[in-house]
Order: sequence, then structure tokens, then C-alpha cells
Amino acid sequence: MTLPSISHQLTSTTCRSHIEDPMTSHRLSKELVLRYPEADHPIVFVCIGTDRSTGDALGPLIGSLLEKRKLPHFHVYGTLKEPVHALNIEQTMNSIKELHQEAFIIGVDACLGKYQNVGFIEVGDGPVRPGAGVNKKLPDVGDIHMIGIVNIGGFMELSMLQNTRLYLVNEMATVITDAIHYSNILYRKKNIHL
Repeated sequence: MTLPSISHQLTSTTCRSHIEDPMTSHRLSKELVLRYPEADHPIVFVCIGTDRSTGDALGPLIGSLLEKRKLPHFHVYGTLKEPVHALNIEQTMNSIKELHQEAFIIGVDACLGKYQNVGFIEVGDGPVRPGAGVNKKLPDVGDIHMIGIVNIGGFMELSMLQNTRLYLVNEMATVITDAIHYSNILYRKKNIHL
């Protein structure tokens, strides 16, 4: 889980859209493609979280959905079966650096925020800071980030994560997975024309 929304305020390098907006997946996919590197760099999604907490399961759920779609050009770390969490994130990032030279990394994580921001998904420049919302010091992840605001932050963060509605997490995971899927199609088309 990343920092509460105070660290994720909308900037000129950020796109934010709500899961109930039917254009969210398409809007976010275009934002992703604008940030992807040239074709010779591997693209790696690191989906952070654990299935032991409903709110924090967003990342691994997205990873599992992406794994089933078998998207070409994209590598996925962090699934429900093999999550990337506080105990293995440093080792995972070291493995990615060894296996995928000059990789472009997208950090995907759940986030707590203000009440009015719950249900928003954000794509922005810079890494996610996993664990910061619950006062854990973990490595920053990603050249860019993709976060979903799953619940209210500011007090009793662990309790809020554990009491997040599975419906919201599932809907958000579906929208984010669709956005990444669409971005894969757009990325392939873009590189065909280069």
C-alpha cells in the first residue's frame, strides 16, 4: 500500500479517473502508452500487495488477471499465487534488474486517500512507495506508478485496508487490467509504425 493521497495529488504529470467512468480504461491506457519507452526496453509491471488483506490485494489480483491474458511485450511480477510484498520486494527488484536489463518498471499498488478520492485510479510519473501508508520503509518501485485508491486514509490504516470492500477492489482490478491490456495493443501498433 502506498502513501495516503496527500502524496498523490493531481499534477500535470498525472492522470486520474474514477472506476465508474466508462472511459477510464481507455483514458488510462493512453496515458500509459505516452510513458512507455521505445520497443527495445522490456516493460515490467510490479504488482505490490498481499491477499491477506482485502484492500492490499489489489496489486496481486491485477497481476493474476494480467498473467491470464498473456500480454506480449509485458512482464508481470506479483500475483495472488506469488505476491510481491514487504518480505520479498527487495529480492524481487534485484531479480528484475538481473533478468530484464534496462527495464521500464510500472509500480502498481493500492492506496488510501481522502473520502472523495476513493474509487479513483491514477497513472503518474515516479515510483510508488509501498508500505509508506502503514509506516514501513520499503524500496521505491517504478519509473511510473499506477495506483488505486481503495479506502480512506489518515487513521487506523491497517484496519481500513482489512475492511475494504472486495467488490471495490475487484472492480478496480478489472478496470486497471483492461487499461493495461488496451495499452499493450496501442503499444504494439505504435511500434509497428516506427
